[in-house]
Amino acid sequence: MHEAPPTPPPGPAATSPAAPAEPLSHGLKQRHLTMLGLGGVIGAGLFVGSGAGIAVAGPAIVVSYLIAGALAMLVMRMLGEMSAAMPASGSFSVHAERALGRWAGFSVGWLYWFLLVVVLAVEATAAAQIAHGWVPGVEPWAWVLLFMVVFTVANLTAVKNFGEFEFWFASLKVGAIVVFLVLGGLAVFGLLPDTDPVGMTNLTGQGGFLPNGWSGVVSGVLTVVFAFGGLEVVTIAAAETDDPARAVGRAVRSAVVRILFFYVGSMLVIVTVLPWTAQQAGLSPYVKVLDAIGVPSAGQIMNIVVFVALLSALNANLYGSSRMVFSLAERGEAPRGLLKVSRRAGAEGGGADGSSGQAGGVPRRAVLASVAFGFVSVLLNLLWPDTVFLYMLNSVGAVLLFVWALIAASQLRLRARLEQEAPEALALRMWWFPYLTWVTLAGLLGVLLLMLTDDAARPQVLWSAGATALVLLVAVGRERRDRRARRDSSALPDR
Repeated sequence: MHEAPPTPPPGPAATSPAAPAEPLSHGLKQRHLTMLGLGGVIGAGLFVGSGAGIAVAGPAIVVSYLIAGALAMLVMRMLGEMSAAMPASGSFSVHAERALGRWAGFSVGWLYWFLLVVVLAVEATAAAQIAHGWVPGVEPWAWVLLFMVVFTVANLTAVKNFGEFEFWFASLKVGAIVVFLVLGGLAVFGLLPDTDPVGMTNLTGQGGFLPNGWSGVVSGVLTVVFAFGGLEVVTIAAAETDDPARAVGRAVRSAVVRILFFYVGSMLVIVTVLPWTAQQAGLSPYVKVLDAIGVPSAGQIMNIVVFVALLSALNANLYGSSRMVFSLAERGEAPRGLLKVSRRAGAEGGGADGSSGQAGGVPRRAVLASVAFGFVSVLLNLLWPDTVFLYMLNSVGAVLLFVWALIAASQLRLRARLEQEAPEALALRMWWFPYLTWVTLAGLLGVLLLMLTDDAARPQVLWSAGATALVLLVAVGRERRDRRARRDSSALPDR
């Protein structure tokens, strides 16, 4: 184990793409990053949660996904631009610090960490419920413990193990969606046995394409926008590749368009094959479609896919939370003890001089700190799911939108600075800057305001705003304390 070197303080020099090398391993390959980008957002929110969106928007859920997906795609383009120019394990937390100040980096980093370790409990508990259904003799808490131990071990070892887990998890999810799109497309045209062409009947019947009007589309956006959360982990993981700038650029380019295709394509197939009134919140629309076209054991097949999706998200959240808190520690915003990094010379290949061919190792203390809080979250979810844990879940319900807004604000500042100081670093550029950045900020603000008018979503916004305000107060207090300490130090007479 060794101490990671501290990063330089934020400022103009810190925006240079020639930043110090990350002390973490470079064990991730391009294929890992590409599949992480593709599979990172394909989870239970799509396979199960999309039913709630269809129930409120009808066939127009396709438009809801287009709007939400466009927002996510624009945010990822901005994040990809900054991450390609200035790769860092803290990704948008580092960018926010460089663009807006320490308070911004501290706030967005801790809020995102808290979001990941709380959502982790939901994923572990949901996966345990599925496993308990398969093996009733094993209690759900035992399954949770098993999952947490397995993925903790995977994240404590070489980062390539995390990459391999996510590669195969993502491959299965992507493969499942491709098969679904193919089967659904064949069913639409009546090319499967015992099926007739569907035509446009289900898109225009039962109240038409907009059965609940544009208010239904808006409600659909509020339901599905959070399903796109998880793409951010790609830019965090890029710092542990051999060529971070090139890797993140390729991953972002390929991920956003394909994910939009998977999401919108799936919804189009679902609302074309079956009437939207056949869908129910809480039930997988994918299962309904597969049952309708005669796929045997459709429910069990989707249970396996959802189970894998939940474990994949759990694994990615453990990884992302550990790297975020490690980056915070690098910048003095978290305990310095979290900077311990494992190092085993030659474990992942060595250089010609006999030294390790990697930049470093795994931040094991950061992993354990994130896992520890994850265990606490799981325990609260098992003991008090409708009280204590519900308040925690509400307190992170809208945090993703706050994070996305800070990413956009950071990009506004850093893009102008990079064009002046290091234009060659802009290998990936945001489209129509700065107009689309402002459009994105307006869109995110619009979603938050609409959530305030929705009885179900309002508590999430209010609790998340409270959690954000608390973190901001701590950040501003720390900054004032440090400023006062520097002022007092400069006032001391020289000896």
